[in-house]
Amino acid sequence: MYISQQIAANAVNQVLSGRNLTLALPAALALFPSATPQQRGAAQDLSYGTLRFYGEIDAYLVQLLEKPLTDDRINALLLVAIYQLLHDKADSFTVVNQAVHAVSQLKRPAPKSWAKGLVNAILRNFLRQKDQLQAKLSANEVATYSYPKWWINKLKTQYPSHWQAMLETGNQHPPMTLRVNTQKISMQDYLQLLTRQDIEAKQIGAQALILANPVPVEKIQGFADGIVSVQDLGAQLAAYLLDAQAGMNLLDACCAPGGKTGHILELADVALTAMDSDETRLQRVQSNLNRLKLKANLLVGDASTTDWWNDAKAVPQLFDLILADVPCSASGIVRRHVDIKWLRREADIASFARQQAKILANLWQMLAKGGKLLYITCSVFNEENQQQVDNFLQLNADATQLPFALPANDASLEVTHINGQLIPSNAHDGFFYALLQKH
Repeated sequence: MYISQQIAANAVNQVLSGRNLTLALPAALALFPSATPQQRGAAQDLSYGTLRFYGEIDAYLVQLLEKPLTDDRINALLLVAIYQLLHDKADSFTVVNQAVHAVSQLKRPAPKSWAKGLVNAILRNFLRQKDQLQAKLSANEVATYSYPKWWINKLKTQYPSHWQAMLETGNQHPPMTLRVNTQKISMQDYLQLLTRQDIEAKQIGAQALILANPVPVEKIQGFADGIVSVQDLGAQLAAYLLDAQAGMNLLDACCAPGGKTGHILELADVALTAMDSDETRLQRVQSNLNRLKLKANLLVGDASTTDWWNDAKAVPQLFDLILADVPCSASGIVRRHVDIKWLRREADIASFARQQAKILANLWQMLAKGGKLLYITCSVFNEENQQQVDNFLQLNADATQLPFALPANDASLEVTHINGQLIPSNAHDGFFYALLQKH
């Protein structure tokens, strides 16, 4: 287990230095090529868990230290071990001993001789003083909720009735949600397939179901054949709200990784242009379409400019529908990307809002009269959502925001929302939807 601690500590240290976890964890794993699959899996769990509860863990560690540690590697290792002692089922004696052994294995430069004794003393003091330390932190909201103070304050202001539940939901393990292609198999028949695999699932939408326990995608019946995809219920609403009809010209801007692209094509025979600024991510879209046996016109382009639109002869002059899934803070999907809480800064929200406004204004030029644009973020911050839309409506007299309407005939749909703002819940992540029509 100490190898798992070392890998996790390395990944956590990288994130706290500003690196995204999706890059930090593979880099940390690469340093331990002999690690077993079990050790690699445990390291991933420890990395995510430590960052999910970093606010709480760090608050404990600060109390235990007389002064900040000068070696960030030891600090990160202590964070991982305290996470285990607080939230993991591992035996505390084993966790402490393995952490002491892990610190002795650090290299470049090797830790001082006192490091082993320091780690041992801090972790044993934590076990002895846990109740007293916890009492001192009772009024510390960063420790209580494990979010930056600015994030907590923003949600308090914007969601006075929901902020606590939203913070708590963001610290849960995310559900594994599937989207069943009901053009190929009925929901009832697919649920029976899962039952025969001893996989427990619950239907939460016409095409959506949640697995009681996550399963590797390669073990999901029908995934390789394009019968089913992994997609959050909140993200699945996009195709319904667009309500594409056969023969329409449709632009999916900022389309990667292609979940919404595939869903739209499953539901309607449209001429779809899928665009993204990242060519590598666009390859992933093509891979998803290949698995689903669907086709779209894929383009590399920046949604905030018209260069690609003017240059690409294959693109229709105007679109009947535009899906604008714009870059955002990703604050609504924080339980899937636990590093976001500690990498984002409050000033980033204004930066995202400026970028979103530019994209929205640019794409509006490409929409045909009578056409609709669906504006989407995976954020819960109002500056990126309804406030962004309100600003746009004030500047564009030919734009109208249509009511947010869920599929009326889907009695199984479990969505919690406030006028298009999805409040993160056990059933879905936090998305925002605004359907705009040009007249």
